[in-house]
Amino acid sequence: MREESKQLIRRAMIEDTLRQTFEQTLHERIGRYLEIDHQNIIGNHYFAAASSECIDLYRDGYFIAVVMVTQAVNEGILKLVADRNNISAKNHSDLMKELIEKNIISKECAEASEHIWSSFRNDVHHMNPTVTDIPFRVLAKQNIQDIATIEKNIFEVSFDNSGRLVPKQPKYWDVQKDGTVPVFLRLE
Repeated sequence: MREESKQLIRRAMIEDTLRQTFEQTLHERIGRYLEIDHQNIIGNHYFAAASSECIDLYRDGYFIAVVMVTQAVNEGILKLVADRNNISAKNHSDLMKELIEKNIISKECAEASEHIWSSFRNDVHHMNPTVTDIPFRVLAKQNIQDIATIEKNIFEVSFDNSGRLVPKQPKYWDVQKDGTVPVFLRLE
């Protein structure tokens, strides 16, 4: 059999396997997607694509990856908030205290960030042997919901009568001179 024919057969087999897997897991994926009440529009920042991938990873059942990426996104959002408020980098606990004391973030937002920060961050980040004992499915769901809470707090928007985006906290959006705003859309 020629190499080209082998590749075509292999391709057809992989396609069939992927199609069957997708069809068998479709209802579970839809259910997981509906569990998340994510922010549909966020600022087009360096962490926006990773944050959006968290949603897809959770939907598709990649729970370890969700935990890892939500931890990174949490830190990215905190970095943006600290930068935009001229707060120098410090440890997570001190940063949370200062952000709450200065009324920069809500208590709910800080609690969500703290949940993610304390979700076995060092064990997961360093792939310590203890990761085998982590309940990743449960943790992934909590973390993805916490990211949604944080993003709603930071990136909440409304729209004026002409349909123009009106950020509740404009300092976290890169509003252009002409009033337009670069956004990252995550619509269903």
